[in-house]
Amino acid sequence: MSSKAKATAFIAMMAALGNALFIASQTIFTTGQVALDLSHVATYIAAIYGGPILGAVVGALVGIGPAIYFGYVGGVLGPLGLFGLPVGKALTGLTTGFLSKTLLPSGGPFPSKRTVLISMLGYVPECVFTVFLFRVLVPVFLPSETAAFLIALLTPILVKAWIEIGFISVLMGALAGNGGFLSFVRKFVS
Repeated sequence: MSSKAKATAFIAMMAALGNALFIASQTIFTTGQVALDLSHVATYIAAIYGGPILGAVVGALVGIGPAIYFGYVGGVLGPLGLFGLPVGKALTGLTTGFLSKTLLPSGGPFPSKRTVLISMLGYVPECVFTVFLFRVLVPVFLPSETAAFLIALLTPILVKAWIEIGFISVLMGALAGNGGFLSFVRKFVS
């Protein structure tokens, strides 16, 4: 199998994993417009092991499930959700990929504490983008009552997101030194 085919299979596998994790996790905890979302597990795997481009692509693809859910099915974000969630998740994949390429040794296994730190820092641009989305774009594009409702949700959404990222970062730290996991991922990305 060519390296391009392997990368495509890896992207498809991670996108499916991320969206499946979103579906499973949001059914565990949802309160109004705030839902548990563990889809970034796939984003981080792609970014840490595959780099910034794979991380960004997988991030955008794992944002599709949340975008549909918060955009139309169970949410009020509409087109802003369809646009914003994949873009935000792609930012996390891109940033984490760049940080891992820069700060982790090539080939792995990776130091667990450094992987946790990179995972936490990788979320910062998405966090800033989320604030921009809610504080700038929502008031411009949505009716004032809807905008006020969503802006009030920003703090709970960010608190929940940082708790998720903390959990996912610890998981990435545990996977970083796992030789079996590294061997599996290396079959798809070099």
